[in-house]
Amino acid sequence: MMMKNFFKTFFGISFFCCSVFFNGCKPDISAESVPVSVPLDSLQQAFLDLRFGMFIHYNMPTYSIHDWPDPNMAAELFSPTQLDCNQWADAALSAGMTYGCLTTKHHSGFCIWNTQTTDYHVGNTPYGKDVVRQYVDAFRSRGLKVFLYYSILDLHHNIRSGWANNQDHLNFIKNQLTELLTQYGEITCLVIDGWDADWSRISYDDISFTEIYRHIKSLQPNCLVSEHNAGKYPGAALFYTDVKHYEQNAGQIISKETNKLPAQSGIPINKNWFWKRSFLTDSVVSAETIVFDNLIPLNEAHCNFILNVAPNPAGLIDDNVLEELSRVGKLWSHEGKAELLPEKQHPLIYPNLAKYARMNSSWSLGKRTSDLASDDDFSTVWVGQQAVNKHFLEIELEGEHEFNAVCFVESTDTLRYPSQINSRVNSYDISYMSNGKWNQLAVENTDRLVRIHRFKPVKGSKVRVDFDGCAPGFGISEIMLYNENIIN
Repeated sequence: MMMKNFFKTFFGISFFCCSVFFNGCKPDISAESVPVSVPLDSLQQAFLDLRFGMFIHYNMPTYSIHDWPDPNMAAELFSPTQLDCNQWADAALSAGMTYGCLTTKHHSGFCIWNTQTTDYHVGNTPYGKDVVRQYVDAFRSRGLKVFLYYSILDLHHNIRSGWANNQDHLNFIKNQLTELLTQYGEITCLVIDGWDADWSRISYDDISFTEIYRHIKSLQPNCLVSEHNAGKYPGAALFYTDVKHYEQNAGQIISKETNKLPAQSGIPINKNWFWKRSFLTDSVVSAETIVFDNLIPLNEAHCNFILNVAPNPAGLIDDNVLEELSRVGKLWSHEGKAELLPEKQHPLIYPNLAKYARMNSSWSLGKRTSDLASDDDFSTVWVGQQAVNKHFLEIELEGEHEFNAVCFVESTDTLRYPSQINSRVNSYDISYMSNGKWNQLAVENTDRLVRIHRFKPVKGSKVRVDFDGCAPGFGISEIMLYNENIIN
């Protein structure tokens, strides 16, 4: 069953609110429309209610043999002759999808909207038409939600490792996002890529995640942020994202048994994300695999499934893909609202004050010393020496700092995407030093892989976690410290 159009209630509740999500008529999509802010957990639940959507990788790589083409590739090479976003939207409907997500800018920096921030955009091509505008109009006209993809990594404009740490780059990104979030109506979700990954090498400090996140929310408070960072951060908490995004082809596999967070997982229906000539003859992922190996089991794990479809250089989806999408629609129908999330969790979005901080600890096991717990790498682990009965891990700050959240991640053999979470900690206490005196924080112990403790702001120069009754193999991959000002 395709999702029905919905309406805004006269109370002004945003169209994205769960309680009205499947009812009514076409929403007001004018740029001037300012929605009432909806609680984050309601937005996350409504995101899961969507269940299934179309990722559309269409940008300059479509006109290259490489998914990462020359970032100085001539703009005039972007030259669709039959571009038809209505065809894309109809294809999505045929599969039972409820939304689309278009690559407004990929890593090579070309913009497929008429931006004022750079000359490297679709308006300066023989084609000349705003693709983002055509996409949002086509999908909305069919009652489909609109997501946008945006890459922070930008090789054309040198927003990359070694360069992306200045205010000009931050302003450039904010100006582009302002255009995307003010000129095209209400955006359900912004999917962000190329940030804080080992392959992009742009940290959340180089380009401030906090500032970008708050900028997005200031423009569209109900726009979810789905940041491609599941390859780095553990799946048991929302680190720097409203939704956990798992790219299956990159080895990011959600735990269907233990996931409790709003998630999104995707694959391409072809072998590549962007169109290649081989797509005309290569087989596509079968409808059976899409439905029974991905869509249904992922939906059962609080996970929205996004299937990538790559339009060809003419701007159309190939016939073999259209046929398979139609088969998907015959095998699967939308089942209505998703199962409720078992818990609410607000994302951590602020800088980690413990990142690269000096560390102290009880006796470590060999070279698994305490600095590994503050190196911003969840694959390295401080391990306590088994001969010690009581362990401690201590952050030493430069001067006194205010903070109101401590997080530590316990290591397991399957840290990144655990099928089981088996704590090796019996109990622990958290304290901080202020004016040379230790003060204990009132925190309730949990047995989770990722422990996040929030409390009223305090000020200190050191933070210490004392561990008691730890099983052999006990270790901490990262300890984090935050001074949060929670919004939304």
